[in-house]
Amino acid sequence: MRIYLTISDLLRTPDDFALIVERHGAGYGGTEHPLQRTHLYPFTHTDYQDKGLTIDNLLDGLEAGRKAAHQASGVEMRWVFDIARNTSFGDDGRYDPHPAERTLEYALRGREFGVIGLGLGGFEVGAPPEPFAHAFADAKTAGLFSVPHAGETVGPSSVWGAIDALQADRIGHGVRAIEDPALLVALRDRQIPLEMNPTSNVCLHVYNRAAVHPFPHLDRMGLKVTVNSDDPPLFNTTLNDEFNLLAAEFGYGAAGLARIARNAFEVCAAPDTLKSTLLAEFDAWAAHAVPEAEAA
Repeated sequence: MRIYLTISDLLRTPDDFALIVERHGAGYGGTEHPLQRTHLYPFTHTDYQDKGLTIDNLLDGLEAGRKAAHQASGVEMRWVFDIARNTSFGDDGRYDPHPAERTLEYALRGREFGVIGLGLGGFEVGAPPEPFAHAFADAKTAGLFSVPHAGETVGPSSVWGAIDALQADRIGHGVRAIEDPALLVALRDRQIPLEMNPTSNVCLHVYNRAAVHPFPHLDRMGLKVTVNSDDPPLFNTTLNDEFNLLAAEFGYGAAGLARIARNAFEVCAAPDTLKSTLLAEFDAWAAHAVPEAEAA
């Protein structure tokens, strides 16, 4: 947390945000995944840290960077504004709704700047999903997607809370759902996507090594899983590295990797027309990239 806050404190002007967004988007240009969704904590920058930054400053910077990245490399960038769950509980454990309400306000204002969802991030211990239900209910009513993190440092109860209380459209992490057979059935039957981050989970000691990560088991059970990079600079990884990990640790071949990659397009929050275009482009690419014998 100290590392994250130290880095966040360096971003103080709209130009700072424009620069990092443009550079971040450029890393995805010219690839076969031109749709990029990024989570960020606006409340941290505008309220929690005292640096004189307003939400208008932040949105201006994000939009300038997003447009520059698209113009330079064709990447489509969208935002999820996360509530920092740990800022919502005092030392006495009482819930303060202000950070959630403020983040929702910012997300609603940011819809014309590419904000598509409301998230919930941070350390899960002592910060369960249920108290945040008020913000997520309003977000869903307004047409935003519910994309909380759950089931990483806390077990299945966190995932149940995200599903039942927050009406989750997707679950960030969700790996510890593997500990509850009834939860696995619910996730499979409802096809609620789980955003898996193997390298992050090892770095944060959720699992002691990649070989014991439950990704392949969840996949075989029929859950809708995607592979993701979490926070690439902090965990020294990239999305390509995560796909390489699936191949090296779990034996995924080209067809299996293409299927996992396609899952991300299927469950993305893009408008239907853009999603259809992206899926068609991906399928055309896969038809040439995946060996015919393996694809069969």
